[in-house]
Amino acid sequence: MSNLPPLNTETIWAILNDTIDDPTVNQLVWHCLGYRYDEATGKWDTAGVADQWRDEYPEPPNFIESRPPTVKLTRSIPAENKQLLKEKLGFKGYKVGEFGPRQTRRATAANWLLGYLQDAASTS
Repeated sequence: MSNLPPLNTETIWAILNDTIDDPTVNQLVWHCLGYRYDEATGKWDTAGVADQWRDEYPEPPNFIESRPPTVKLTRSIPAENKQLLKEKLGFKGYKVGEFGPRQTRRATAANWLLGYLQDAASTS
């Protein structure tokens, strides 16, 4: 996971515009949640993962293919961050008929990552 793109607004737009593949989107979220893959043991190190994620997902979930972890991700977004894509990036959403569950889940990941990025900037 060392080849991840930097977490910035360009990366968030690339997620929304579908120019970053689904595995990379998942890996970005996993990394921010604290999941680390240990090459030596071939297992996931969850020491840095919050209990509410580690208990339910001892291995990182696929946010793009599976609805339940995406619902959990959505619920973990603070109310004040729910509209960040619109407020910070001017994202107007997808056009009717041009999106499905996959795009919705990518937008959820993008919104969560943007909130993570904003929170990280405000604490540094």
